[in-house]
Amino acid sequence: MTMTTGGIAGDMAETPAGAVWTKTCQALKRELGEATFGSWLGQAALRERGGEVCLVAATGVARDWIRRHAWRRIGELWAQNDPMGRPLDLKSRMEFDQAGPAAPMVAVVAPAAAAAVRDADTDVIEIEVDISQPKAARQQGLQDRFSFETFVAGPANEFAFAVARRVASWADGHFNPVLFHGPYGFGKTHLLNAMAWEAMRTAPGKRVVYLTAERFTSTFVKAVQDRQTAAFKEELRNADLLLIDDVQFVAGKTSTQEELFHTLMALIEDGRRVVMTADRSPAELSEMEPRLRSHLQAGLVCGIEPADRTLRLGILERKLATLAGQGRFIPSAKSEVLQFLADRFTDSVRELEGALNTLVARVGGEIAKLSLDEAQAILRPHLSCTEKRVTVDQIQKAVAEHYGLKQADMISERRARAVARPRQAAMWIAKQITTRSLPDIGRRFGGRDHTTVLHAVRRIEALKADDPVLARDLDQLLRKLRS
Repeated sequence: MTMTTGGIAGDMAETPAGAVWTKTCQALKRELGEATFGSWLGQAALRERGGEVCLVAATGVARDWIRRHAWRRIGELWAQNDPMGRPLDLKSRMEFDQAGPAAPMVAVVAPAAAAAVRDADTDVIEIEVDISQPKAARQQGLQDRFSFETFVAGPANEFAFAVARRVASWADGHFNPVLFHGPYGFGKTHLLNAMAWEAMRTAPGKRVVYLTAERFTSTFVKAVQDRQTAAFKEELRNADLLLIDDVQFVAGKTSTQEELFHTLMALIEDGRRVVMTADRSPAELSEMEPRLRSHLQAGLVCGIEPADRTLRLGILERKLATLAGQGRFIPSAKSEVLQFLADRFTDSVRELEGALNTLVARVGGEIAKLSLDEAQAILRPHLSCTEKRVTVDQIQKAVAEHYGLKQADMISERRARAVARPRQAAMWIAKQITTRSLPDIGRRFGGRDHTTVLHAVRRIEALKADDPVLARDLDQLLRKLRS
């Protein structure tokens, strides 16, 4: 169904469709909630081709969910925000790509400020298995920018990174299959791309096949319809390294799971390598066929955890350097701005990079001069529709529980370090994630003066840069309070 909206017709260039979609998303995020929005619309993209404006869902499953549960509301919001009355269509990414050459991305929906993020997992165009052009097809879905050199490793992902490098080097003694799991935006697709490039560079004669679970499904179904299942099986089972992204999407599809299981078994028995990714561990893939889930568990399961503060800062620095190279400006930003981003966007690398993209899009090469207040002002419209309201009372309870104290200790006169440091941490958190002024925060901490709160905030800022334990505590508390 094509959705037509009312309004005044005009030249599309005058009012970018991406701006209309961003406003629509802000309302959708509030109405659907963060989890639902992120699961079904967080990976969607708005694309334009030949006068057509289309919302491209990451998968057919996501497209169907959007059509059933959100399409009518999307149409209402689109009509409210688009004065030019442009029609909006809905397709899966595969449908859109098959209809013609892929168009430039107008806007990517991300869970927070990342309205212009290009580094999302779903930015990858998957391979179409085509036995007439096997080498070209196997490389079609890979992106140059996703390499080991551009992957920022840290404690949260260093084991997965080491495993990926080992598999890509064709080293002996590998585990089979390997499954990387973690939420969207944690670098799983980046690792698969990097493995493919490195594996082909190291052993050009080897057959490396990369595809998403959705493309595996659609290609298998088409092969059955065209009576080409033998060719389909031969193409995949002759791979020396098979890489499948987002394997959770085969769950519930009986025939596809059966084929994937037999493909997996054939490759493993023949000593070939299989690597997959999923958004959760095999044990949590409850809709997946037990035999397939069991074989995924029998290999090497690598969880990718949320990036810690040091890793987030490293990612920002690498991303800033990349953007600076593209825009020909000095890759520099004030430390307090980068620290704010690292402390505010703790759950998703995609959101983190998206926030930096937003700042660079607004100020360009002037980002080196951007103050913290200016950065917060630019991001405030995005943050206001995603930030969960957290009270000072909730912060005090969470901090007291984390450090084994009573909430009364947060407002007491006790000055012992075991109490004073958590109290300062609670004040710092209150300054970061509430809209309370310093005097207001002080009043809620036993009637303290605003200068006491300011001292606490500055003290924690100074300490967390050199104290990894404190930095980890703050990360955990922020994530808990925002969840």
